[in-house]
Amino acid sequence: MWRELRQIGRDISGEIRVAIVRGEGRAFSSGLDLNAVSDTPDTAATDFSIPQLARRDPAEAADVIARYQEAFSWLRRPDLVSIAAVRGHAIGAGFQLALACDLRLLTEDARFTMAEVALGLVPDLGGTKRLVELVGYGRALDICITGRRVDAAEALGMGLATAVVPDGELDKAVTDLTGQILAAQRDAVVEIKALLLAAASRSFPEQEAAERAAQVRRIRDLVGLGE
Repeated sequence: MWRELRQIGRDISGEIRVAIVRGEGRAFSSGLDLNAVSDTPDTAATDFSIPQLARRDPAEAADVIARYQEAFSWLRRPDLVSIAAVRGHAIGAGFQLALACDLRLLTEDARFTMAEVALGLVPDLGGTKRLVELVGYGRALDICITGRRVDAAEALGMGLATAVVPDGELDKAVTDLTGQILAAQRDAVVEIKALLLAAASRSFPEQEAAERAAQVRRIRDLVGLGE
């Protein structure tokens, strides 16, 4: 699955404007296969076994984790908008997959859990940065070090969820949101997402300069003078 997700990110056409991530069945994702914490016949010969990963040179082990991160990081690309359609549980890596998406639509029974701490591990798929960006340091620390469940109502209140809908309305909500995104001018959406992605790391003068440059590009393009 990790390899397939990474490959999707590499192969996805530049014409795709929206990527929708959803789980099959009752849950978005139950997270890490717990067999991975020990050497078992299913995991002993793979990078995914934590004991096998621990026995690697630290730099090699970090490279393996980097490949796992690539399975999620493409969802942040400025040229597409990613939507996580979450019903049921999104645990650990599943929570981080939802966090990697730009927008999260939840059903009323959705639950987020950053469960890595229960295994003595840390979130390592980009989830720590995204979580702090969305809910702030204090709430992010609470969620990560307690491993508690965050239900849909709390997720909406703290900004983790874009919207919460009844279970039977999730597909319609995804379709409606996708339609709104596709109705917008594509290059404007790309520029806006790029501006917002970089905003937290820039000063006001830097962000204002980036806005000016983006607006000039849009104006020139709209009158037929773009490159």
